[in-house]
Amino acid sequence: MTARSTRRTAAKTRIAAVGAIAVAGTMLLTACGDQTKNNDAGGSETAKTGTGTGTSSPADLLPADIKSKGVIRVGSDIAYPPVEFKDKSGATVGIDPDLAAALGKELGVEFKFENGTFDTLVTGLRSKRYDIAMSAMTDSKERQEGIDPETKKKVGEGVDFVDYFTAGVSIYTRKGDDKGIKTWSDLCGKKIAVQRNTVSHDLAKDESKKCAGGKKIAIEPYDTDLEAQTRIRSGGADAGSSDFPVAAYAVKTSGGGNDFQIVGDQVEAAPYGIAVAKGNDQLTKALKAAMDAIIKSGEYEKVIAKWGVEAGAVTEAKVNGGS
Repeated sequence: MTARSTRRTAAKTRIAAVGAIAVAGTMLLTACGDQTKNNDAGGSETAKTGTGTGTSSPADLLPADIKSKGVIRVGSDIAYPPVEFKDKSGATVGIDPDLAAALGKELGVEFKFENGTFDTLVTGLRSKRYDIAMSAMTDSKERQEGIDPETKKKVGEGVDFVDYFTAGVSIYTRKGDDKGIKTWSDLCGKKIAVQRNTVSHDLAKDESKKCAGGKKIAIEPYDTDLEAQTRIRSGGADAGSSDFPVAAYAVKTSGGGNDFQIVGDQVEAAPYGIAVAKGNDQLTKALKAAMDAIIKSGEYEKVIAKWGVEAGAVTEAKVNGGS
């Protein structure tokens, strides 16, 4: 749940180490209900009430078909804690579901999360299985334009993004066994487990091309970040990589905090975006207006603080702000 997408402009630590403890600590102490279902914490019943009354309200910008259904179908890889995941009761929880509940109140609709593998979410938008994808997806020019980041060839129509958060990428290893890994270049000659089609996957492939003496990086891609963690935990890989909030949560919670450790600094800070299929301009505008509204009202800040990731907060929603 990584920054998950294509390559991002290099940048050093954006979310401080204290955020790692806050993210995981809050998660251990709170178990919010599924924000996409009927409950008192902000599910469908409260989400459908809406808050805007004037002609310029975010709800007025929604496409007519979504207004009539009262539902926005959200494609998401719900296995990326703390961004989105299933709690012990099976409810969908995390940063994205909480933000979606707040957006739903502004728009007067329910955000219904539907689980799918990360690398199929954009296809799901094109086939109209989903209205949006909200899944720690990195906004990048390649994804906006439908360009394959490796071949540089156009493979689709692309999507539009409403940016709502910023995150960097971290490397982690088994606790007490970092194999001398501090930077990406230290991975040459070693094995890394990552989630497929994520920034971490792209970084590993790019770094491997730079390795000297034939000591390439052995890369094992998995459908989910949790599968990659299992491989590292068992000793089948030397290291893993994912978005900092996700890596921090794994370090704090896996094995009671005894399985993993973060090594080195974050890199590749870039925005997460809500993805919308090209041509759905009304929906994009409505989402941007709703995101700006919850930022202004303070609801956004409450969600971000709840999960301990304040340093990744934005002050306004942007459309296609990724590079």
